[in-house]
Amino acid sequence: MDECRDNRAIVDNNEAQTLTSGDIDEMRRQGVKGDEIIEALIANSATYEKKTTFSQEKYRIKKQKKYAPRVLLRRPSARSICEAYFKKYPHRIGFLRVDALSLLLSLANVTANSDILLVDMVGGLLTGAVAERLGAGTGYVCNTYLGSTPYPVEIVRTFNFDNEICKRIVRAPLRDLCLDQIGTSEITDASNAELNGQTSSINMEEMSLPSNHEAVDSETIVSPQSKMGKPPKAGEKASEEAIKSWKENGFSSLIIAAPDADAWSLAKDLLPLLSYSAPFAIYHQYLQPLATCMHNLQQGKMAIGLQISEPWLREYQVLPSRTHPLMQMSAFGGYILSGTKICSSS
Repeated sequence: MDECRDNRAIVDNNEAQTLTSGDIDEMRRQGVKGDEIIEALIANSATYEKKTTFSQEKYRIKKQKKYAPRVLLRRPSARSICEAYFKKYPHRIGFLRVDALSLLLSLANVTANSDILLVDMVGGLLTGAVAERLGAGTGYVCNTYLGSTPYPVEIVRTFNFDNEICKRIVRAPLRDLCLDQIGTSEITDASNAELNGQTSSINMEEMSLPSNHEAVDSETIVSPQSKMGKPPKAGEKASEEAIKSWKENGFSSLIIAAPDADAWSLAKDLLPLLSYSAPFAIYHQYLQPLATCMHNLQQGKMAIGLQISEPWLREYQVLPSRTHPLMQMSAFGGYILSGTKICSSS
């Protein structure tokens, strides 16, 4: 209450601490606990008593992280995994922030007993988040892809799902889902070239030819019927019965998170797979691809309720006499195009 100290006279010249690194190493070799090392650092600091109460607390917390770290084990969740990847490896998840992820699930109306069609090119984070919201034993998460090689979803393993949830996470190539609806040869050549790095037109029948990647994939991903004694694995190939049901009834909703692909090329191939009045949400790091997709959807009268949202997040530090926005925050969370599919008269 009678705080009169400040940090104006403190000079950070590395001369305030008389305890050397050699002394600290010797204390560690003797088995001195981390808390005792921290107290020794405080006792040998020439400026600690001159600091404000807040600065002293920050100094103690900083030294505790270094010499007496504490680990708190928590059950993984979509939020914690997204925040961890966004902080350390944001490019692996397409710079998808946690508020944008939650908005994607909300706009796509992901609920129990839903069959969700995904294009997950963010490492599996979206797949895990959708499966987590569906819960055990309800609905399906179907990852689709162009070509013969599925997109990697290794982040799903960090969710530690049980067997009931894992068997609800399946994959199916786009050519299998579209076989009876638009034909294998009519899937957009531009989309295939976009994702496979090719400039010439690609026929889907040529894509079905075996390749080295497909051979490896067939060895590593085995159907549950051939592994009766082993637990199901997330990302198994969808059964023929499930694919037939989706062709007849359509999917409940669609979510696309493909930062490296053209949003419109994917949308016009995938929207016909949805049931009428089904919601969809498309995430992209930049605005222009979604603006182009929105314009084309309006021109083709393929959807209604189209809107582009920009998620906004501000995190606050809440402490006595120190409540303020964090000094370092993400100022950009990407964009989301959402809408509802309708039956086009054309």
